[in-house]
Amino acid sequence: MNGLKEAFSRENLLKDLNFFALLNLGLVLTAVGIVYFKNPNHFAFGGTSGLSILLADLFPRINVGGFMWIINIVLVVLGFIFLGVKCMGWTIYSSFALSFFVSGCEWLYPSGVSLSGDAMLDLVFAVFLPALGAAIVFDIGASTGGTVALILAKYTSMEIGKALMVSDILIVLAAAVRFGMGTGLYCILGLIGKSFVVDGAIENIRLRKVCTIMTANPQPILDFIIHDMNRSATVEKAYGAYTHHELSVLVTVLTRRQALQLRNFLREND
Repeated sequence: MNGLKEAFSRENLLKDLNFFALLNLGLVLTAVGIVYFKNPNHFAFGGTSGLSILLADLFPRINVGGFMWIINIVLVVLGFIFLGVKCMGWTIYSSFALSFFVSGCEWLYPSGVSLSGDAMLDLVFAVFLPALGAAIVFDIGASTGGTVALILAKYTSMEIGKALMVSDILIVLAAAVRFGMGTGLYCILGLIGKSFVVDGAIENIRLRKVCTIMTANPQPILDFIIHDMNRSATVEKAYGAYTHHELSVLVTVLTRRQALQLRNFLREND
């Protein structure tokens, strides 16, 4: 019994470590995109980062990371008041951790100019890195923010997606007024691209393969699937149309990496 408890606690610890590592990886990617690609070009697509870019330009004594700390503190307080502690969940940690990583990037390598000198190339990375980071965070069940949208959704008839879109559009319009129509148009492209990249990245992260195996000797394959990959399978009986020999049809759902492992196992053993 003690052995089972130790194994269970070890498994839970590994899951927690994996969750924490993925959460911080997503936040670091988002911070890099904000500091080195969004901020130098004034790409304010929305969210706390977009608002911080606008405010940092209006009040240059405080950098983007500083304004993200201020805004996130205000949002967390509003979340406590209007949503309660339970509804905030990992949003509290994500908000402050993202502010910390942004400040860390600004401290490690302060850069107020474009890294590439090409606004369109910067736009690609300004969209891709935060979108990939957000996709990783969303996929593990956490969030990078969205407190205002949650409050609007709770106290009005507006859906969360529409609430996010409204807040983002307002920030983009403010960027167009402040930085010029050219930057505003880049921000519109970024806002559109962000939604497509986030959705596409989430779909690819969650992508699974349905593997169908026909074999006359199913047990070694089932043992490999169950014990080595910790997956399951469905087994059906069939027979060859030409030979009339009895076969087993195994159907299992695997990640791409696991599907490759299974294919290599089959090549070596079946």
